Amino acid sequence: MNLSWKSPQLRLVDGGYRCAGRVEILHQGSWATICDDTWDMSDVHVVCRQLGCGVALYHMLNAFFGSGPTSIWLKSPGCTGKETHVWQCPSWSWGQHNCSKTPDAGVICSGFVRLSGGHGLCSGRVEVNPEGAWIPVSAVNFTLSSAEVVCAELGCAKTVSVLGKRNASEHVWAEEFWCEGQEPELWLCPRAPCPAGSCQHSGAIEIVCGESPQLRLVDGSHRCEGRVEILHQESWGTICHTYWDKSDGQVVCRQLDCGEALHVTYSSHFGPGSGPVWLSAMRCTGEETHVWKCPSLGWGRNYCNHEYDAGVVCSGFLRLAAGVGPCSGRVEVNPGGGWTPVSAANFTLSTAQVICAELGCGKAVSVREDLSFRVDAGQMWAEEFRCEGQEPELWLCPRTPCPGGSCGHTGTVQVVCSELTEVRLRSSGPSPCAGQVEMRKFENWRMLCASHWSAANSQVVCRQVGCGIALPTPKGAHSARGGGGEIWPDRFHCSGTESFLWNCPVSALGVPACTPGNAAVVVCSGNQTQLLPQCDDALSDPAGSAASEVQAAHCSDSRQLRLVDGGGRCAGRVEILHQGSWGTICDDSWDLRDAHVVCRQLGCGVAFNAMASAHFGQGLGPVWLDELNCTGEESHVWKCPSRGWGQHDCRHKEDAGVICSEFMALRMVSEDQECSGWLEIFYNGTWGSVCRTPMEDMTLSVICRQLGCGGSGTLNSAVAARESSRPLWVDGIQCRKTDTSLWQCPSEAWNPRSCRPRDAAFITCTDREKLRLRGGDSACSGRVEVWHEGSWGTVCDDSWGLAEAEVVCRQLGCGPALDAPGKAAFGPGNGSIWLDEVWCRAGESSLWDCARAPWGQSDCKHEEDAGVRCSGERATVPPLPRSTSTVSAPVPGIFSLPGILCIILGALLFLVLIILGTQLHRWRAELRGNLSEDSVTKLPYSTEGSEETGDPVSAPEPPAQHVDVTENGYDDVEELTDSKLPSSPERTEKDIFPEDGGGARDSQTSISPQSPTEVAYSNLEEEGSSLVPRQDLGYDDIEFIGI
Repeated sequence: MNLSWKSPQLRLVDGGYRCAGRVEILHQGSWATICDDTWDMSDVHVVCRQLGCGVALYHMLNAFFGSGPTSIWLKSPGCTGKETHVWQCPSWSWGQHNCSKTPDAGVICSGFVRLSGGHGLCSGRVEVNPEGAWIPVSAVNFTLSSAEVVCAELGCAKTVSVLGKRNASEHVWAEEFWCEGQEPELWLCPRAPCPAGSCQHSGAIEIVCGESPQLRLVDGSHRCEGRVEILHQESWGTICHTYWDKSDGQVVCRQLDCGEALHVTYSSHFGPGSGPVWLSAMRCTGEETHVWKCPSLGWGRNYCNHEYDAGVVCSGFLRLAAGVGPCSGRVEVNPGGGWTPVSAANFTLSTAQVICAELGCGKAVSVREDLSFRVDAGQMWAEEFRCEGQEPELWLCPRTPCPGGSCGHTGTVQVVCSELTEVRLRSSGPSPCAGQVEMRKFENWRMLCASHWSAANSQVVCRQVGCGIALPTPKGAHSARGGGGEIWPDRFHCSGTESFLWNCPVSALGVPACTPGNAAVVVCSGNQTQLLPQCDDALSDPAGSAASEVQAAHCSDSRQLRLVDGGGRCAGRVEILHQGSWGTICDDSWDLRDAHVVCRQLGCGVAFNAMASAHFGQGLGPVWLDELNCTGEESHVWKCPSRGWGQHDCRHKEDAGVICSEFMALRMVSEDQECSGWLEIFYNGTWGSVCRTPMEDMTLSVICRQLGCGGSGTLNSAVAARESSRPLWVDGIQCRKTDTSLWQCPSEAWNPRSCRPRDAAFITCTDREKLRLRGGDSACSGRVEVWHEGSWGTVCDDSWGLAEAEVVCRQLGCGPALDAPGKAAFGPGNGSIWLDEVWCRAGESSLWDCARAPWGQSDCKHEEDAGVRCSGERATVPPLPRSTSTVSAPVPGIFSLPGILCIILGALLFLVLIILGTQLHRWRAELRGNLSEDSVTKLPYSTEGSEETGDPVSAPEPPAQHVDVTENGYDDVEELTDSKLPSSPERTEKDIFPEDGGGARDSQTSISPQSPTEVAYSNLEEEGSSLVPRQDLGYDDIEFIGI
């Protein structure tokens, strides 16, 4: 039956085409509209079916298509969806109705025709839908003119081909279309029944309309973000944001080889476009290869203007993974189907330079092959990149297939980028080995500030520029040669062994601007082949000749000083590198004057406290110095009077420690949330707030990553200001992409009143990596479960072993791994099996850094769920994450498995001794007649805390855990052993970081990045000293209580 679209009874108006618009019904000679009070999809289905407009897509309310021409309103019909005409619905009434809301209901139908199963909206099998189901159209007598009408109706270009495919079993439309080519729609073409009432003898018709659409993102910061634009019919147009979501954005990102959709944008976030609005009401599943293959209203069918243009932010084609920050790590690419590592085969420095430039990370300073990162050949990117170095993106570089179609025979490639790429010594004299230090940052040369410049820094500069060793700098050289120009204030903390200045730890947070003219000057020996003199163990430095000055400089700088296990570069156990071995200092005569020399030598301000009795845990190796008697003015701690190198009568339970004023830590404070709360910094002995200006996305990312709370965050300005007398330490923090921790981010100078209390930062981090153990007998044993895409899932035991278990135990702060059971030893889990073929090297800080199959791709069942047994148990102290790897590291508990075994064995031994003693007593009684009960031998017993007193409370509390801090020039430190476990289980967070009360707990805490472990501040005692100026700021300072 061929109904005219100008039916006198029902029509759709002002929708742009026949099958969308305001519903109007001819009533008593006038067109009337329908009230939208109860208008829903059931009503819309009946309207679309009655008009031959396919299936219902949307029901529109509130006069979406404008108000009708009259004031006649009909009651909403209340259809069930099965009726053939809207006036057959149960609640239909021809009487005039008073609408309680805005009247004029509308509909959007799919339309009568579509092309299905082709490549997009403009190719495929012709199908029609008159009554709610799509039916193929027969190829019988289907002409080019009919194909032209279909292509025009769908907004496509002219017909390219018409092809019939025979399939006798397929049900087809029982009419032939006889279009002349000028009709606006296929619905309006003349039709004739198929011969004998059936077209079954012929297959369905397929057509291809002319179409070459293109896709791009415009007005973003890079190729993979911006407003979505499509080139169609030779015009660039946009997509309306109606129903725009992440699934739609995922298709766009994949189509452009831009990785994954991070988030989508609305309301012309990247500015309004121009030209047509080509697509609207997108309904992508996320799996389509082209965005125009997604269900939509069709080309040019929309009800938007450019105020509603859609956009997307994609991850990009490229990233550096498993490094420290976004500017170092394993090269991985993602065309849209997941991140894939790139082979090191034929990978050149030119390609690395393109990568660093594309990521905004400066220049490549290191390229190496990592053979230990194992992936299957099928999981390696199958192409080699052949960049020349000038390409703006890796995606634009020439590529060649790997030999044999596989790159699996090589390791992955790792790249380290740096904004700092060159160092030079610049002076007006002829020598290239003396002058003010300048560093190239991106394309600009900048002088370095002399404040806090150390001899170790000079040693690294001389080595890097090939000028021998550093000599003492003449007095006044800084101010005399400072000159004009910008001086970079960032402070370098070299140990003296680094090959490049940019390998040294850097701090910028709170550092004030450098005084004009105060540029650092370095004088090198200038002899690249000079043999370094031997150092003797004399405590006094040689003096006199120039040669002796060289020897003094070398001998002083060949030794190194560090603080270990204190939670940062400026707190911990004092260790000295001498004669190639790291050793400790005995606490005999250890006081604030000695500690002050250590703090000044490390550029850590002044000493807050001199810690004794291995407060930061017992060290290893020699005890190098004992009975120090510093005046407090020495430049190096080994210049202080002492008993001599290696001369002592101490054990490591007497190792000395120090807490300096420059020690810093980071945390979030919240009542009940783990990764959301008030941001606080521990500085100058006090926890204080952080100001939120400007706090941009990059700064939030650095903070959340350092706290182990994912890679992004948001500022919450709606939270009411809290009342507090604590300082507001710093404002104006502006992190850069190359900054790996908050301490490296430039800011305004430290000031306890940097802003008003209402401007304190409250941050919520997102996308936190989550890991847990379930089904075990403690918090440190059980089935491994990971959180991904909003749900918990398990890990398959394929390739699962002790190396993988070691990473899990470390990430959870549960000590070393004891066992890696598989086959659902802790019971089968449920939900997804998220990870399979996990392969770790045991040194990763997170399970996410290990090689693995793509998320969710597994051939396992839950009977193969992996588990772990770790040596420790988590204590109740809130976790202090390893800031270098941003993974929360809870404090190991009191009762680890080895500890329990030791207790059992000790009890058995004690029982054996009692039995032996009893037998001895009987034997003596038989020989001597009578012995006293007091003769039974008693076993000696001592505690780790104090052999003399046996008081466990007075025992020094070691750190929470030992971590890998080799990036700071330190050796790897072993995990905490049972003999070092805290002796008092009642320790609280206030023992660790003392401060005034308040119900809020620390949800996340991160310590200074150079040696990030928990700092034990309990039982500290303030000692008076003229060397330690204490400023009364009127807030809660730490009170140091002596040991």
